[in-house]
Amino acid sequence: MNQPELICHTARWVKDVIMKYNICPFARPEVEKDTIRYSVIKGSKLTKIVDALISEYQYLDNHDGTETTLVILPNGFNDFNRYLDAVALAEDLIFELGYEGKYQIASFHPEYLFDGEDYDSPTNYTNRSPYPTLHIIREASVERALEHYSEPESIPKRNMAFAEKKGKSFFKVLLENCKN
Repeated sequence: MNQPELICHTARWVKDVIMKYNICPFARPEVEKDTIRYSVIKGSKLTKIVDALISEYQYLDNHDGTETTLVILPNGFNDFNRYLDAVALAEDLIFELGYEGKYQIASFHPEYLFDGEDYDSPTNYTNRSPYPTLHIIREASVERALEHYSEPESIPKRNMAFAEKKGKSFFKVLLENCKN
């Protein structure tokens, strides 16, 4: 699959799932302001991921108008456990490069599995995406958004209840539609 298609599918997921169903109540303003960057890393080696993530952190350092980056990993990270290695690497890089308190990572994967949940649990779909994706978030943005949001700790519980109510089939169709 080519880079524009990967980006289109991921952007559709952000708009038609994450934003539309308020999975992340902070997504709408960024979608509307077009401040989300989409980056595709074609390589499957962790060393390639390191170089690309360093570039993305530096890009965000130099582009204040870009609020967040979704890094799409279409090759070699379909296995969820291998993907978790990439997540750990991205988080380790934040510390190694001195970005602690500046950036954080959120993770999304087509086979996302919350610890302790059954694979088929609808709650996993709150973090399932069309492709393995690392979300680099500016911590200052999170802090600003939380100033205007009462009870942010309720977001995951609300999302899980919504997922349980809608069911696995509902979310499965949503994800499939993102690729059409």
